[in-house]
Amino acid sequence: MTALLKVTGLTTHIGLATKPIKPVDDISFTLEKGKTFALLGESGCGKSMTALSLLRLNPHPVSRIVAGKIELAGQDLLALSEAEMEHIRGRRIAMIFQEPQSSLNPVLTVGQQIGESLQWHFDMQGHALQDRMTSLLTSVGIPDPEQRIKDYPHQLSGGMKQRVMIAITLAGEPELLIADEPTTALDVTIQAQILDLLKQIQRDTGMAILLISHDLAVVAQMADHVAVMYAGQIVETAPRDQFFKQVDHPYSQKLFESLPTGQKRQQSLTVIKGNVPALDTVFAGCRFVERCDLALTHCHSTRPEWIQRGEQGGVRCHLLAPDHKRDDEVLQKQAIKDSPIQEIATIEEPILTVTKLRVHFPIRKGLFQRVVGHVKAVDDVSLQLRQAETVALVGESGCGKTTVGKAILQLVPVTEGVVSYQGAILNQLSTSQLKQHRNALQIVFQDPYASMNPRMTVTQVIEEAMISGSDTEDAETRAKRVDSLLQRVGLDTQYKYRYPHEFSGGQRQRICIARALAAKPKIIICDEPTSALDVSVQAQILNLLRELQQELDLSYLFITHNISVVDYLAHSVAVMYLGRIVEMGRRDDVLQSPQHPYTQALLSAVPKLDDNKDREVIRLEGELPSPANPPKGCHFHQRCPKVMPQCLESYPEQTQLTASHHVRCFLF
Repeated sequence: MTALLKVTGLTTHIGLATKPIKPVDDISFTLEKGKTFALLGESGCGKSMTALSLLRLNPHPVSRIVAGKIELAGQDLLALSEAEMEHIRGRRIAMIFQEPQSSLNPVLTVGQQIGESLQWHFDMQGHALQDRMTSLLTSVGIPDPEQRIKDYPHQLSGGMKQRVMIAITLAGEPELLIADEPTTALDVTIQAQILDLLKQIQRDTGMAILLISHDLAVVAQMADHVAVMYAGQIVETAPRDQFFKQVDHPYSQKLFESLPTGQKRQQSLTVIKGNVPALDTVFAGCRFVERCDLALTHCHSTRPEWIQRGEQGGVRCHLLAPDHKRDDEVLQKQAIKDSPIQEIATIEEPILTVTKLRVHFPIRKGLFQRVVGHVKAVDDVSLQLRQAETVALVGESGCGKTTVGKAILQLVPVTEGVVSYQGAILNQLSTSQLKQHRNALQIVFQDPYASMNPRMTVTQVIEEAMISGSDTEDAETRAKRVDSLLQRVGLDTQYKYRYPHEFSGGQRQRICIARALAAKPKIIICDEPTSALDVSVQAQILNLLRELQQELDLSYLFITHNISVVDYLAHSVAVMYLGRIVEMGRRDDVLQSPQHPYTQALLSAVPKLDDNKDREVIRLEGELPSPANPPKGCHFHQRCPKVMPQCLESYPEQTQLTASHHVRCFLF
């Protein structure tokens, strides 16, 4: 195959020349036509800055390319003027950014944003322009493209926005597509659709893809070649099959060991200690040395050279040097395993019972704001939570998972139903009566930064949870408890005077967990607490939640769309679709033997590390219907591959399959 993109010695600096930050430091790789090259690694390793450097989108004068060569089909991009680069961007190289909402202009319609690219690169006008925009939206699987051209970004779902972004990038008919975390915030079903779409477009057009991701399973499904990036350098590269069969670098090994699976339920997940080092550091030795369990003495003082392994692979590690022999100390370190975790026996009597819960939000229109309908966010949900039990609530975005959590805490008004905590019906209590139970039920939100006051220090954030309850402790006792809580969640007490912006995402989530623990809760509702975190940081948070559950007998309602996390952490699983639970049971019942067609589709869409090309993946057509206008009959019938005539007439009743497993489907 012919090399489309050849990067040699690329180095990018940010800041002052005297002590620059080096997010990209002497990296080299080759990408062939029609192939996918994946850049893998934690946040802060330089993946996105590499992509921006390829397009020469470095923010001037803060960031600059100081060395290296970028060749696109033999043409040196660094030798081009800015005016010449304008005809490269979008035309020969296009990029899908990580967050489609912030990448799309909120005041321009979808058609205006696609048309902008077509007019610039091809000078299209009139009917030809309209036809091409419609064709592009059709090619990325957007229904009713003539209407969608007139829509604004806020009128589209997350999956639709990402499809529009892909349509914009395809408008220029690029030779190379850079996809920066294209599925990070998407549900597994939408993620499967987007990844299938990219692969189909690649087959149809011969386009090359540079995929930036920290999701190993997505990389296994998409990539032809993998490169692992750490602290601005590529530390390992290999063809996909070879990489997923055996990784060589200790950092790559740690990434695999950090992944949660059902097989690891009896042990703590492997954690990569510390953080990615500051990129303005002058490294004397290996960049991973402070976090490496296998580090040798000369790893601290000698920089590892690149070691070629085969025609297309290589690694940067002293342990893999041809003249190196592993000593007994290293072998002993490799043999160390985590001590097993004992499963906690849950108490049969539930401490929280939710019965026929409904949360309907009124739709108001007109001058007098008359109610013209309702958004049925939660519509007849029942579940139980026992002491020291984790119940996972899974489903697509918009199905009502978060609203269930907020309704249990009485953060949104309950339309109908009963929320009972230890005999007290929470949705029938007055504000003062409810306050007595507030401490017992806490929540950890999805976005830790947005859920903390940026003007408050860590101490103030945690103490606020103590003071707001019925806690009568004096200031000195509270200060000691703050220190104790920080230590319990794995943070140094010296951090307590810092502000939220001074922490990483994983550290902020730990602070939010400490704040929840400050109220001495019995139940914590975890709303996607690891969705935006790297696998290494996710492992730390999951280990922490397991340890706290063991130590304090906490109960969790864990809201997520990450099935691997569910498999590792949950005792029971409830699958939600359009405001209702369609299947619920013990973890093994639901994950190993799913019965509802939606559950089967959801689980089949989860990418696997050992991706079997022959495994059946159930593709769901269309989007989640609007909860303001749910379909008549079974809400899933419009997308169900097993739909029957009776599914269109009425909603199925609950069928008890076993003592712990029930489903709502006419098939049963």
